[in-house]
Amino acid sequence: MKLIKSTKAIILLAVIGCLTVKAAGQTKGYADVNGIKLYYEIHGAGQPLVLLHGGFGMIEMFGSNLTELAAKHRVIAVDLQGHGRTADINRPISAEFMADDIAALLKHLKIEKADIMGYSLGGMVALQTVIRHPQLIRKAVIVSTPFKREGWYADLRAQQDQMGPGTADILKQTPIYQAYSKVAPKPADWPVFVEKMSKAIKQNYDWSKDVAAIKLPVMLVAGDADGVSLAHMTEFFGLLGGGKKDAGWDGSGKPIGRLAIIPNATHYDIFSSNQVTAAVIPFLD
Repeated sequence: MKLIKSTKAIILLAVIGCLTVKAAGQTKGYADVNGIKLYYEIHGAGQPLVLLHGGFGMIEMFGSNLTELAAKHRVIAVDLQGHGRTADINRPISAEFMADDIAALLKHLKIEKADIMGYSLGGMVALQTVIRHPQLIRKAVIVSTPFKREGWYADLRAQQDQMGPGTADILKQTPIYQAYSKVAPKPADWPVFVEKMSKAIKQNYDWSKDVAAIKLPVMLVAGDADGVSLAHMTEFFGLLGGGKKDAGWDGSGKPIGRLAIIPNATHYDIFSSNQVTAAVIPFLD
């Protein structure tokens, strides 16, 4: 029973993600980077924008938001290590490794500078890309993602801590596995992938010093009923230089970054909320 409860959030995410509608990709391919065959799709034209899904998800989870972003941007949507159409490899799943994959992908595509937007696990990868490869990024959007593990609410961390060897079998009865098995290059890798994800989710981290050193514009987005606490998002914004003073009657004191709280949004539906793109597109433009 405890294990089933611990995976409730992931199952909700999977169900919602599988119900979204996928936009047709203009270009699809694999990039051989860092020993991994990284699957990507390119939608639209304009300023490049890397789009990164959440844990156990894939490109499809963004649904119509991908289409809206692609109306004015060259969206480069990626299936991260072990997710979707990208096969896992013999290395841990970590935001740092995957950030290096994204940097290598941009070089592979001969893109000198791109914007980047990530949700949850994808937000962690986006943030690490900014930290590790700032020369490649123009602007970043971090959705529903904490800069340290304590940013998740305590009850959610407790559920994450219960994930273990039995999680793969439980998830095999849900839409998350059904979606994975349809597109994964090696569906038999499922138990190993889930075990690696379980370890990654429980890993402690604190990137506060790295965040405070970021110089480029970053927009933070969270739901008012998110799994990440609003107090944490305010602290996150503060590390980026926001919320320090009144901007003045002429707005000259505004920070270069932004903070958006999406009303009536949870961690499990924010990635498909059109309110996110409505807030993000003006920042990117």
